[in-house]
Amino acid sequence: MYGFSTNLNCSFDDAIAKVTEELGKEGFGVLTEINVKAVLKKKLDLDKRPYTILGACNPNLANQAMSSDPDVGLLLPCNVLVREEEDGTVTVLFMDPDVVMTLSDHAEVKKVATEAKSRLQRVCNAL
Repeated sequence: MYGFSTNLNCSFDDAIAKVTEELGKEGFGVLTEINVKAVLKKKLDLDKRPYTILGACNPNLANQAMSSDPDVGLLLPCNVLVREEEDGTVTVLFMDPDVVMTLSDHAEVKKVATEAKSRLQRVCNAL
């Protein structure tokens, strides 16, 4: 598996706010927010349930990884998916940095990935 998740019983907007708040507590900011539902509506005229991809970045960890492997930016940021289920609950999924960073051969990058995963797991558990 390339990620881990939790389910929330709240509105989609509240889930985005909670995830963003908890990410901040672990030093992550949200660099990008892709509203996939809106994109699919605009580009394909499809009506989908709320589905947003948050590109989360911890600047200190990103800097450590990029200092060790300048090409690691291809694997950043840490994506967090927030999607509304048919029953109205919200699923929050976190990319597993340990899995993604196996693509790098640099030991320091792997250490950073382990730290990032620990932080993201704390975010997941706090939700």
